[in-house]
Amino acid sequence: MRKLVVTEFMTLDGSIGAPMWSFPYWGDDIAAFKGEETTNSDTSLLGRVTYEGFAQAWPPQGDDEASGAKYFNNVEKVVVTKTLSNLEWKNSHVLQGDLEAGVRELKARDGTNITVHGSAMLAKSLIKAGLVDEIRLLIYPVMAGEGPLLFDEGTEGKWTLVETRPMASGVIGLVYSKAE
Repeated sequence: MRKLVVTEFMTLDGSIGAPMWSFPYWGDDIAAFKGEETTNSDTSLLGRVTYEGFAQAWPPQGDDEASGAKYFNNVEKVVVTKTLSNLEWKNSHVLQGDLEAGVRELKARDGTNITVHGSAMLAKSLIKAGLVDEIRLLIYPVMAGEGPLLFDEGTEGKWTLVETRPMASGVIGLVYSKAE
């Protein structure tokens, strides 16, 4: 069975919204951490808002490997939406029907990891439903003071810390696996 991986940029106060604050901290070590996610994933599961942002940002970059554009422009993109029906970005389609059943079907298919990039509302729903196998966080040394949180009140679960990776810029990479 494939793993469902949620990956987020997060501030010290827990915000995962609009990570413009992450840009000054980017470096080769963060690029390597993010590259591991794309190397190990052949499906991207996205919420509508993230899909629309990515569909504007990535296609103009072509197939540049260093930026990640090659991955994002060519990977299978499964979009959770009730409002979009015609997805024009290459290899994109709408997840039909029930979210939990659709994700279980995706996980049962052959392939590598399914990765949720950003997509705050979707990530929260999947964590609460117990469908997420791994959470990859980049914790940035800033406080946003606002924005969506990954873990709302009422979110429960046990996770095992698999990796802690300090970055040169003060960012910390954390990888958690769902505890058995």
